[in-house]
Amino acid sequence: MSEPPPVSLPTTAATSFSAADYRRRFASAFQPQPWKYWADLLASAGLGWGFFGLSLSVPFGSVVYLGCSAAAVLALLRAALFIHELAHLKRRALPGFETAWLLLVGFPLLVPSIMYDTHGDHHRQASFGTPNDPEYLPLAHSHPLGLVWFVVQVSLVPALLVVRWGVIGPLAACLPQLRRWVIRHASSLVINPRYCRALPSKQQRPRFAAQETAAGLVCWGVGLGCCLGWIPLVWLLQWWLTGAGILVINQIRTLAAHGYHNRDHAITTVEQVLDSITLRGCPPEENAGGRFIKKSVSSLLTAAAAPVGLRYHALHHFLPTVPYHSLGLLHRRLEAELGQDSPYWQTCRNGIVSAISALVRHGSAQVAPDQQPENRRAAQ
Repeated sequence: MSEPPPVSLPTTAATSFSAADYRRRFASAFQPQPWKYWADLLASAGLGWGFFGLSLSVPFGSVVYLGCSAAAVLALLRAALFIHELAHLKRRALPGFETAWLLLVGFPLLVPSIMYDTHGDHHRQASFGTPNDPEYLPLAHSHPLGLVWFVVQVSLVPALLVVRWGVIGPLAACLPQLRRWVIRHASSLVINPRYCRALPSKQQRPRFAAQETAAGLVCWGVGLGCCLGWIPLVWLLQWWLTGAGILVINQIRTLAAHGYHNRDHAITTVEQVLDSITLRGCPPEENAGGRFIKKSVSSLLTAAAAPVGLRYHALHHFLPTVPYHSLGLLHRRLEAELGQDSPYWQTCRNGIVSAISALVRHGSAQVAPDQQPENRRAAQ
């Protein structure tokens, strides 16, 4: 199977596409607005847990139940994805925000923010697209059935989180070698199974230990409540279904975040942006002739699956410190002033369905050479 050709850019395109220039010109867009963060988080978490409670009060499997469950998943997905913002915000930029997020979302879903401290390795030029990148795999070279398993497997993660924090965590506290392995291989939100997390530094250890202990206490507290009859088992079932729904939708969104063509070699910053994807609605020329519904559905699916600015993933990799609430405006400004031959325009796709379809088509095209007898024997 041949490697994809290396990306080449005209000198003028590469030089005009300057992050430093945009940081200077749009400096105000880099300032987080606390009220937007707080209002968004509180509204999303409040709606999510409100619909979660309503789903427990109606007959299981009814239309109302399905509607409440879907609303809970989408609202809590939005609230949960603020973990991405926490990974980029300076600790003192929003005082108390991380604590509030942990209490409202992180601990109830068993995904404390320490699990995403590794996100910086995904942005570093030296590690992006390599085995040292926790959030990258060469999925463009995968069989379509492999992509299906990539999505479906995360439905098991809620149960694994209970085991991680409630069982392995206390055991690892008594066994230093196990603890080192658990921190390196079972304490991060990753898609790359080869990724090995660094052990927390001396300054990071208190925060890591505090969140790990709190997550373990949640597991044991809920378990005790179930044993005493205070918490019905149906609540745990609904918690698992909600968590699985959040993870599955986020995994689908992950398929539309990058082109996933790179295979373990370091690439330039511009190539990293080109491998990232901007999700937008159908272009204007597709809106005529009765295609308004198609655009509306595509836009709604994209907005629901990629909230909190994640639809502008290429822009995020270009300017990773821009707060989520500024990405849309900055994206429109870049589109207006950059020519269609610029690297940024090359990242745009017509919604999440279009981006995933392109990934599946590329994977299907890669399957045929691998199915030749000699290639199959070599793979074995």
